[in-house]
Amino acid sequence: MTSEEPAIHAEHLHRRYGDTVAVDDVGLRVAPGEVLGILGTNGAGKTTTVEMIAGLRRPDRGRVTILGLDPQRDRAAVRQVLGVQLQEAELHGALTVSELIGLYRGFYPGPRPSGELLELVGLQDKRGVRFEKLSGGQQQRLSIALALAGRPRVLILDELTTGLDPRARRQMWATIELLRDEGVTIVLVSHAMEEVERLCDRVALLDAGRLLAVEPPAALVARAGARNLDDAFVALTGKQLEEAE
Repeated sequence: MTSEEPAIHAEHLHRRYGDTVAVDDVGLRVAPGEVLGILGTNGAGKTTTVEMIAGLRRPDRGRVTILGLDPQRDRAAVRQVLGVQLQEAELHGALTVSELIGLYRGFYPGPRPSGELLELVGLQDKRGVRFEKLSGGQQQRLSIALALAGRPRVLILDELTTGLDPRARRQMWATIELLRDEGVTIVLVSHAMEEVERLCDRVALLDAGRLLAVEPPAALVARAGARNLDDAFVALTGKQLEEAE
């Protein structure tokens, strides 16, 4: 990390649901153009953390800035620089792929061209298909295209390739590498170790709501004295990480 102002700065994030502490004093600094992976078992606090960063969920304590903006106070400004793709897409089922892309492009002053968005996610031949008729993997890819519509400078992706076949998964990896080359800052929540090792500059390791480490993948492997990132995760958390269904 350099002394450059971080693209994302989260300090002392805390969130409780009833008696359960989902996120406990998590802090992250993500440099401009960095790809940060977030690893953890189900229930480790990954999704709650990224929802607080995105301004979709208010922390009980702590603060977040995105490019110097507060996602709670500066909502309109943050929407112009932040793209978010979460696991569950809630889109109007009767609208076609083209209609949804046109709708989202209308939210931004200088959106990516529709054809480019479709090409980035491999849905060129699905323009006229209604959302409800897409497969789960195709709906996932469309959600990613919509997150990219406004040319975001910061992008949050929650389980980028869950439900995608191997060909579509590798296409999405190539898209992320292209965005990284464009200087986009990316936070990637993932269960897929190969994906994390290929795409991420550093990995934030969460366990039971607490941040255990933030290091490059190779450094985590070395710290654990492991053969690979999967083994390092087990060694550092005592838990097996299963890929999401």
